[in-house]
Amino acid sequence: MSAPLASTPRRVGIAGAGLLGRLAAWTLARQGHTVTVFDPAADAQPPFNGQGAAGFTAAGMLSPLAELDAAEPDVAQRGWHSIERWADIVATLAKEGPRQPHFDRAGSLLVAHGSDLGAAQRVLARIEAGARQWPQQAQPLNPAQLRELEPALHGHQGPLHAWLLPGEGAICTVGTMKAMQASAPQVQWQWGQKVTQVAPGMLTSVNESDVATEHRFDWVWDLRGAGARPDAPVRGVRGEVIWLHAPEVKLHRPIRLLHPRHRVYLVPRPGDVVMVGASEIESEDRSPVSLRSAVELMAAAHSIVPGLAEARILRMDVNLRPALPHNRPEIHAERGLIRINGLYRHGWLLAPSLLDEALASHAWQT
Repeated sequence: MSAPLASTPRRVGIAGAGLLGRLAAWTLARQGHTVTVFDPAADAQPPFNGQGAAGFTAAGMLSPLAELDAAEPDVAQRGWHSIERWADIVATLAKEGPRQPHFDRAGSLLVAHGSDLGAAQRVLARIEAGARQWPQQAQPLNPAQLRELEPALHGHQGPLHAWLLPGEGAICTVGTMKAMQASAPQVQWQWGQKVTQVAPGMLTSVNESDVATEHRFDWVWDLRGAGARPDAPVRGVRGEVIWLHAPEVKLHRPIRLLHPRHRVYLVPRPGDVVMVGASEIESEDRSPVSLRSAVELMAAAHSIVPGLAEARILRMDVNLRPALPHNRPEIHAERGLIRINGLYRHGWLLAPSLLDEALASHAWQT
């Protein structure tokens, strides 16, 4: 599976070096286009201060089935496409660079405490209603099956209820973001350049000295996410992630705790790291994680993985995910200009699929 090809090489200017910006730049450069990327960040590295690309903060869960709890079936359809594309992309990055970003599709788990079974069953009902068209279905696990898959999981009030979501996966967000940028040396990366205006074949960037420059291209791709305001009616949705170093805990797949108040996830990463996060908070606050949020997230994680008691906190990170009013992604394509925005909390799940749709659009292909 590969991205659609345009017939002739083009000069392309990309606004935004986040997840979509890097993926588009890497893909278009490999197709023979001349690509220049503009971004206000100082360099390509993650700042972990709430101000950089949202793609760095994400946990990288690739969960088409789990997202049916609150998303339409077409989001899951795009997600299955993206999982296949990420497998190809990561394999290619491994051939071109010194290190392969972590990627797996060993499935994910939904778990619930016994007292929360009713809330969990309502979530499962929504998932099952949206997943009827696919062979992948949530599979209930008995305690013995759960212990075999994830021995580190234990409920603090008795056995956990659990369901396996087959085919789902996870990707190392930071490693993949770095690899895509490092594997595209032919791309011109213009750091410290904030794009303030886009139009077909033109974008304007402003440097750190407030000097504005107009740039002309054959095509402009506007991939600024939350930075696209006021050109797009996009809002930021706060996400919070805590990085834990837990060498005594071995988890093998992403885990979501189904709880009446919390949607907490745990994602294992190489290097004995476990990421703990909350799916969404309706706020555009970029300030650090609050004491209350940190305590609630870590207490929820500890309630299903007791071994995290001695984990060490490596980092707390915050960022804003770009969401449109209807919480769905949109692609706008006209001659000389493509805009993609509104990935919401589904950035890594949707990015390759949305990029492929844009590359297959009539405007880009003609």
